[in-house]
Amino acid sequence: MKTTTKETSQVGRSIPRLEAREKVTGRAEYIHNMRLPGMLYGKIFRSTLAHGRIRSIDVSAAAAVAGVHRVITAEDVKTVIPDPYYGPVFHDQPILAMDKVRHVGEPVAVVLASDPHVAEQAAQLIAADYEELPAVFDEVAATGSPVIVHEVLRPAGMFPDFKDLAGRKNTNLHLDFKLRRGDVETAFAAADHVFEHTFHTRQIMHTPLEPIVSLAESTDSSVTLYTASQMPSVVRMEIARLLAWPENRVRVRTAFLGGGFGAKTYIKVEALVTVCSLLTHLPVKISLTMEEQFYTITKHANTLRLKSGVTKDGRITSRLCEVWWNGGAYADIGPRLTQKSGFTAAGPYDIENVHIDSYAVYTNLPPAAGLRGFGIPTLTWAYESHTDLIARALNIDPLEFRRRNLLREGRPQATGTIMKDAAIDAVLERLAERMDWHAPFDRGSGVIRRGRGIAIGFKASISNTTSVAIVNACGDGSCSVYCNTVDMGQGSDTALAQIAAEALNIPAETIKVIHADTDVTPYDMGTLGSRSTFHMGQAVKLAAEDARDKLLALAAELGLPPETTPIAQIFRKKFGMQAGNVVGIGTFNPKSTQPDHATGLAENITPFWMIGGTGAEVEVDTETGHVRVTRLVNIADVGTPINPGIVDSQLSGAAMMQFGCTMSEGMEFDAGQVTNASLADYKIPGIRDMPDQIINEVVEARQDTGPYGAKGVGETGTFGVSPAITNAIHDAVGVRLTRLPVTPEAVYRALRAANNDALEEE
Repeated sequence: MKTTTKETSQVGRSIPRLEAREKVTGRAEYIHNMRLPGMLYGKIFRSTLAHGRIRSIDVSAAAAVAGVHRVITAEDVKTVIPDPYYGPVFHDQPILAMDKVRHVGEPVAVVLASDPHVAEQAAQLIAADYEELPAVFDEVAATGSPVIVHEVLRPAGMFPDFKDLAGRKNTNLHLDFKLRRGDVETAFAAADHVFEHTFHTRQIMHTPLEPIVSLAESTDSSVTLYTASQMPSVVRMEIARLLAWPENRVRVRTAFLGGGFGAKTYIKVEALVTVCSLLTHLPVKISLTMEEQFYTITKHANTLRLKSGVTKDGRITSRLCEVWWNGGAYADIGPRLTQKSGFTAAGPYDIENVHIDSYAVYTNLPPAAGLRGFGIPTLTWAYESHTDLIARALNIDPLEFRRRNLLREGRPQATGTIMKDAAIDAVLERLAERMDWHAPFDRGSGVIRRGRGIAIGFKASISNTTSVAIVNACGDGSCSVYCNTVDMGQGSDTALAQIAAEALNIPAETIKVIHADTDVTPYDMGTLGSRSTFHMGQAVKLAAEDARDKLLALAAELGLPPETTPIAQIFRKKFGMQAGNVVGIGTFNPKSTQPDHATGLAENITPFWMIGGTGAEVEVDTETGHVRVTRLVNIADVGTPINPGIVDSQLSGAAMMQFGCTMSEGMEFDAGQVTNASLADYKIPGIRDMPDQIINEVVEARQDTGPYGAKGVGETGTFGVSPAITNAIHDAVGVRLTRLPVTPEAVYRALRAANNDALEEE
């Protein structure tokens, strides 16, 4: 072994994913495929009202169906868990509806049978009687509505900075984040120009192809959960809390996830299958249909208002931002998103005077939480559209306008945190080069018009979270990494193996990553927010270095040359045979400063910044409104790429996902009922919808506090896609879309309105 900690050949290798063969041969393990002896299937009876008091539930017809084992309602749940409410920020969501339903599709009862088709048939026979209540659906209207979704709010206490959170009583606001820096009103009064624009988005579905699925197996004193979760450690903690059990009586296991994107964070159906198993003393599995997922978790709809004061030479002196996040009926992690994303709403610009209000709002729509980007793609779309509109109004090239205002290394962000290891300028300049921004551009002719646009965005990593890893070196020299990071397609198994291999100076292909099993693998806050490479990567690096140092000490004790002796030889010399283990442990908890409650300011708001820029070239058919994106360029700061090949695919995947959110995706509602709750009606992009050309590139950069200079990348490719495309459409045909998605109908209506020939709204 080598004693050096210098970078070797493992970091920077584009090795194939370690699980690739398992996946392409169909042998990879997924919870959706699991079966246990005697297992019951659960099918959920759901509310048909957006808001109502439950008068009665009649389950007699369902219980009489041959093959039905049991029908469970909230009254049954309370016999196991007297206070059956959960949620990461507020304990506001019941396992099954109690007293009231707050959105269409809320779980009211569950039928259990050994045949899922029998359970589904029986669930349709349940009858519920409601007293219908007024409902509120719009996030802005809800802030002043007399309709109150939750009369009482109980903080969950999971997050130290939210433990005293109480919301605003007698309102639907459950978090009101404020940031105040400088004096915006004085700056507006002194500005040469003031610009104001408002933008809107709709709720969006995560649409992982593997459904939300959990299976519980219990005894009187323990429960084992097999669940497609991004957060096994947190699921264990929350189930233990609900049951009033110690954590060591709850075991949570995961496998590969067939996508997550934020849909499988915190508790979804884990509490329900746990209760069902404890009541029946049998394994119980619930796997949601695609339609059910539309009612389980979504991405926030938003209204965003931005106002900027600008000098005549194009310097932004002040910016006011108001963001209303439509959190639906239950808070989930929406308050955290409202705060963490809210403080970046002014954009990656050096603005002395900033005023931000970011509101988390209850409505009677399905609950909302983080979707890849954790609110940042929505904010970037608004502030980069706003930025382009200002530049065009001042007759300044959009690239040059950004250059004049860009937030650079060593300057304070809106929170007051000094920017460090954030290559915003490098990303912008490389984007301009790859777009050939100053070269002649074919504007098209006839009914086909062409345009191009650019956008840049940034995101703060989740802060004050912990990751723990174990590295186990075996007697034959092979090594395993034990951690609760969940591989849901992002390639984390491979990247973490490369980090461990770097420290141990062995090939990454020889390392096995043990999937999350809370009885075996140590604590990790969760696989979300692009934190795994940075947080768990550092924990794995520390654990591998700990194991390495122990092996080096053992080699020295045995009189073996540490520089050259293989691990297996050290063990053989020590024990006289192939035997023994050396275990290294690493814990990583980067410190940051929570924002001041009154001002939102903080000296150290985040462990690291993610930077992403996008350029788009489009063709617009002025007769139909159809938009074709011909070229998409994604430039990112990822620090030092651990695996460049995986980074490239991450950028492509993120961009394609946000492309769908831009061009076609959006949930449609009628009195709270989703009218397009299927992949037949909810349009995610197919291969024929993709841009003709997608280019991904990372700039030369380094995250000094990251493992071997790396930081997360999973969300970075989403930031600039929506504004780059809408800016390009504006460039092509002179119309500005202020609502997503950018459907052909929306473009056509905008074109007609621009010609004073507006179509009537249907």
